[in-house]
Order: sequence, then C-alpha cells, then structure tokens
Amino acid sequence: MSLDTSTLSGRIAGAPISWGVCEVPGWGEMLRPERVLPEMRSLGLTTTELGAPGFLPDDAVELSAVLHEQGMGLLGGFVPLVLHDPAQRAAMLASAEETARKFAEHGATRFVTAVVQDMDWSTPVPLDAAGMATLGEGLAQVDAVCARYGLTQVLHPHVGTLVETKADIELALAHTDVTWCLDTGHLYIGGVDPVTFACDHAGRVGLVHLKDVNAAVADRLMAGELTLIQAVQAGLFTPLGEGDVAVGDAIVALEQAGYTGWYILEQDTALTDGVPEPGTGPVDDVRRSLEYLSSQVAPRIPAR
Repeated sequence: MSLDTSTLSGRIAGAPISWGVCEVPGWGEMLRPERVLPEMRSLGLTTTELGAPGFLPDDAVELSAVLHEQGMGLLGGFVPLVLHDPAQRAAMLASAEETARKFAEHGATRFVTAVVQDMDWSTPVPLDAAGMATLGEGLAQVDAVCARYGLTQVLHPHVGTLVETKADIELALAHTDVTWCLDTGHLYIGGVDPVTFACDHAGRVGLVHLKDVNAAVADRLMAGELTLIQAVQAGLFTPLGEGDVAVGDAIVALEQAGYTGWYILEQDTALTDGVPEPGTGPVDDVRRSLEYLSSQVAPRIPAR
C-alpha cells in the first residue's frame, strides 16, 4: 500500500519501533530486520529510521549491505544526548560526531536529538530559563556538527526528557534556535496541542513523527501511575485516527504553512504476547495508519 496522492507520496517513512524494536530491557519481543524491513516495503515504505542499537549492523559495510538488500533508504535516527551539563559537553559532541558521520555515510538527512537527564534516562529535573539557555548552547554546537555532515538536527520533545511538559517546551522554544521534530503524540502527552504547535511554529519544524494517543492511558502515565514502558504496553499509542490526537489537523496545518519535509510513522509498540505470525501484528497497525492518511488526510491537502 502507498498513499494515493502526490502531496504526501514519497514523504512517509517507517520506524522500527512501530514493530516493537526498542533497546529498553523488558520492553517486549525484538523482531529482526529481515522481517521488519520487508514488511515496511510491503506497505510501500522505502525509507526508515535507524532503530534501536543492535537492530541494524554497526559496521558501515554490513549496514550498507542490509539496506541495499532490502531496498531501503536511511532517513536518520533517534539520538539521546546530555547537553544541559557543560562538564559532559565534550563527550557528547564527540558522540554526536560519530553518529552524524554514520548517518551521513548512508545518505541520512535527519539527526533526532532527545535531551536526557543522563544516559540512564533518569527522571528529568526541570530546567529554568538559564538552564535551558545552557542546553541551547549545546544544541547549537550539535547543529554545527550536523552541518558538517549535511544533516539537520531536530529536537524531539519526549516523555522522560528535559523537553517533556508544556512548560519545558515553551522554555525550549524561547531559549534555543534549534529546528524541531513535531511529534504529535509526545506533544499531546506533555500538554501541548500539536495543531497549535503546527500553526504557531511551522517554520521551525524539520521532521514530523506521527503518533496517536489513548488519552486515558496518557493521563495515567503523566499522573505517575504508569511508567512509559507500562503505558506503551497498555496501549498508549494507537493506529492513526483511532486515538484522541487531531493528527490529521496537524498535518493539514503544516502543509498549508508550506511544510515539505518527511513524516515518520513512529508509533511505539511493545510485543508482550510473543512474536506475531508474519504479516500480522505491527504491520497491520501501520497499514491502518497509512489507510487513515490516504483516505482521511490526503484529500484535505490542496495540491501544490
């Protein structure tokens, strides 16, 4: 299946985490690339994010071989970094350089930064304006690293990071110059309407992650009743159009504002009931999301 409109066709990418691929211990079953990538291809998705460490080969030659064999392009990947602590800045920039080089070697264009408290993903301590400005200096230095490799860094608001809540997001918008990954799900969970964000900040959007959210599960997550892993396992993210986020309205707002970039179907999935039969499970959910985009969203976007 592929989108039936030239407006969005060729701009939708896949993400291994939609197939349950995540490095977090206890997350669920980890599917192999020889299953995930062909299932992406079967849906008309020919570009992917890198996925969790260990999903695709670290060796550049082996990675190229896998991507070529499966007919897939690489868009970029998710990169946790500690940037609010100047004492760790040099190590983080060295890590960013290594990752940026790897991405560029394989034709990627996006470097998706999540700003974490530490590399163990400890509970974030909210930053004040001065702290966010310091973090912004780190993001600017990562921007410079990415520019050397022809990449665009995008800041990913994300549960469990220093850019999680509405207050965090407002500070980051005010005290950084970075381009953003508009993640419809994580914005919604953090208390920000993704449609409003799209209308107000379309010029700062360099990538879009498409997620829909079960609001009742999200409320339990933000109340501290569930961890992120537990919330995902409880159905936090749904196929597009089946949750409580106005995903279609956000896309239409972006398109009307002139956005021409990528959309990634990135609906975190946890496989906790064993490995589903080939051609079932995650691929069905992604298919439903594509059908929603094709039938409910694409017709609302004026042709350019």
